[in-house]
Amino acid sequence: MAPIASIEYFRVPPRWLFVKITDSLGHTGWGEASLEGHTQAVEGCLDAYRDRYTGWDADEIEHIWQTTWRLGFYRGGPVFMSALAGIDIALWDLKGTALCSSLPDVIHGGSAHHVPARKMNVPLYQLLGGKVRNKLKVYAWIGGDRPDDVAAQAHVLPRLKPPLSLTQLHSSARKAQGFTTIKMNATADLGWLDSPSALLPAVERLRAVKALGMDAGVDFHGRVHKPMAKQLAFALAPHCPLFIEEPLLSEHITGIAALAAQTTIPIALGERLHSRWDVRPFLEANAVDILQPDIAHVGGVSELRRIAAMAEAYDVAVAPHCPLGPIALAACVQVMAATPNFAIQEMSLGIHYNVGGADLTSYVCNPGVWDVREGYIALMEGVGLGIEVDEGEVRERAVGAEAWVSLGFGMGGPGGEVREW
Repeated sequence: MAPIASIEYFRVPPRWLFVKITDSLGHTGWGEASLEGHTQAVEGCLDAYRDRYTGWDADEIEHIWQTTWRLGFYRGGPVFMSALAGIDIALWDLKGTALCSSLPDVIHGGSAHHVPARKMNVPLYQLLGGKVRNKLKVYAWIGGDRPDDVAAQAHVLPRLKPPLSLTQLHSSARKAQGFTTIKMNATADLGWLDSPSALLPAVERLRAVKALGMDAGVDFHGRVHKPMAKQLAFALAPHCPLFIEEPLLSEHITGIAALAAQTTIPIALGERLHSRWDVRPFLEANAVDILQPDIAHVGGVSELRRIAAMAEAYDVAVAPHCPLGPIALAACVQVMAATPNFAIQEMSLGIHYNVGGADLTSYVCNPGVWDVREGYIALMEGVGLGIEVDEGEVRERAVGAEAWVSLGFGMGGPGGEVREW
């Protein structure tokens, strides 16, 4: 493999950060380092990694990963690991595409011939040991940061009969797209101890989705504090959500473990855990049933596959978090194709953050890979990540692109206090 010749990054709408690595032979790979609301911090890390790794052997992915992790003294966390993810994913993509485009000539029967690409197993999942499935179950979002944001989106959905609630309207639109499972936020911002009546709309929305014959994950988003979380889990349980996500903030391991022991609902979390070392105490505490690492926040393909293998040893399923762009999702799909304990994959198609004309189908020349049929997407067969990045569109839309900033709920409390987003 040739040395790394260049590392570039591109800030593009709606809130994504793509990475392109080119080797000295002209082979390229694409990665994604999107960290919602912290783009500039990740770009600073990428500047440092560009200076460090230009000239290194692009084939030595693990060496680059370990060097980044171990030689910086300070390690882990969302910023470092998101920047590393962009590098790591791009190197894996480059490895697959480079194998396809530069296979060696060999001598056979006295004459040289080119080895067929299909014999080199160039899709990324083949480099991870091969696939264990041909398609992946997926889900999509309805609503926004506040569940009532469903109303703001209603005008873009088809009119369905008989009359449906706004939640059912959105769920039915997702069903028409091919989804059988959705996810929605449970509540808007809550006080540490709020009125129990503030939880009732979450129950009604879950009932509305289930009435359509669909499954639903309910995201507490870490915004529901302990006194309210146990009440909400109890209220939702009779209506069988697929899972509840981040029922408490991830720093409260003992609280999450206690809640997991109190409810029959599967506990999902992981988007704010950034390495196998972050994940380990949750597994050891029996605090999680469905692990949701984000490939763009855990150091890429290399660490996601290790986290998944660790989870399997605890009989924990993996459902990668991915409300991000097509490169991150493609990388998730490749790793999960080779992961026995995969459960379901998040997709950002039509998510409320995708504004300004950019969506999951943007920036790729083969958007059909994201077609959903009966709740599944087919495993793509292309080399590397399996998508073809439209570099022209990436470069064009990166010009003048602003970093996305999360406003959260601001001073949302009745006394002007900050509340969890």
